[in-house]
Amino acid sequence: MLQSQKKQIDLYDDVSNPLDSVEEIMLNNDWQFHRLNDDEMSVTVSGQFSHYKMVFIWQADYSALQFCCAPDLQISPNHMDDALKVINNINASIWLGHFDIRTDTDDNTAFIPCFRHTSLFRDQHNSSGMAHMEDLIDIAIHECERNMTAFNLLAQRNHQSKSDMALALMETAGLA
Repeated sequence: MLQSQKKQIDLYDDVSNPLDSVEEIMLNNDWQFHRLNDDEMSVTVSGQFSHYKMVFIWQADYSALQFCCAPDLQISPNHMDDALKVINNINASIWLGHFDIRTDTDDNTAFIPCFRHTSLFRDQHNSSGMAHMEDLIDIAIHECERNMTAFNLLAQRNHQSKSDMALALMETAGLA
């Protein structure tokens, strides 16, 4: 076999779009998803405390997959200073990914907390990233659920006390 043909075959063998694995995860969970194109997918899933919109964006040039998971709520614009401090505190306790606040409108009036993580997939083969993506989805939902009380306080229009927020951010065990 010619060297150039071997390189071309190796290229196709070594590069796999992880969205194909994500699509399989969606099908296995009976989640309705929308594949916008070969490089983008979105899905809304239900958690215990909210619905979560997940977006997956494959960047083949970098062999990287950007992932975002956002709860179905908006932070009140008058709580943005508090929200940035809360997000900073939350991020200090997360070992994978991070939260930020994104805007959904051109006039910057809809502020949404968003869990984000970018994964590198260089040298992955076919569906070798499926377990990785399942773990990432589980971690994102867990982190969103764990911090939903704080996000809900930030979404309320009325002022919340610092002690309310401290209580919302407290690590708990079990559910009442």
